[in-house]
Amino acid sequence: MIFRDRQEAGRRLGNALLPYRAENVYVLAIPRGGVVVGAAVAGVLGVPLDVIVPRKLRSPYNPELAIGAVAHDGTVYLDPSLAESMGVDETYLQQEVQYQRQEIARRLAAYRGGGEYPSMDGRTAIVVDDGIATGSTMIAALRAVRKMPSKQVVTAIPVAPAEGLHRLQPEADQVVCLYAPPVFYAVGQFYEDFTQTTDEEVMALLREAAERGRGAATQTPSEGAYP
Repeated sequence: MIFRDRQEAGRRLGNALLPYRAENVYVLAIPRGGVVVGAAVAGVLGVPLDVIVPRKLRSPYNPELAIGAVAHDGTVYLDPSLAESMGVDETYLQQEVQYQRQEIARRLAAYRGGGEYPSMDGRTAIVVDDGIATGSTMIAALRAVRKMPSKQVVTAIPVAPAEGLHRLQPEADQVVCLYAPPVFYAVGQFYEDFTQTTDEEVMALLREAAERGRGAATQTPSEGAYP
């Protein structure tokens, strides 16, 4: 399965999530590319969109390799065996966590003004990304969402390796994935267009979603408000 772009992946994912349409749902997307997917999901379901911002913790010798991840609230997920094999000590770990939390704060300020998250009490939180590899950032995000708290937590991704999905199973009430390929190298190989998403695009999508929500709030049910 190859997706044309993130928008198409999001529409397909939204259709797979239609059973949640009648519930009190809130989509939380992981920037940057996950917000494009999440916006399409939220559009299909007719529900609000927001962002959740985890950041991977980089290996000291290979910045592309994630030894774990940290979420906005300080929740840390660490792969202990990988961290040990990379020779990661506590000093490096704390420095990396602090660095990534600063970047998280910058992004939250840019994307949502740094305000408090709305109450998730009684809601189903659907956490969306454009795909996962190791699953580290998604796990950190899911653990942070668990603390909000919410009625249930669903993780939704277009594509992921089987091993990554196995890691997510204990972290969410349900895992929705469109495609788990037998051979997986990188998320981008399953998209024809995997162009990097910019901060400006993320902010535009969040503004559009907020405007849709305000418009729906002023309509009566017969005028097409959110179900």
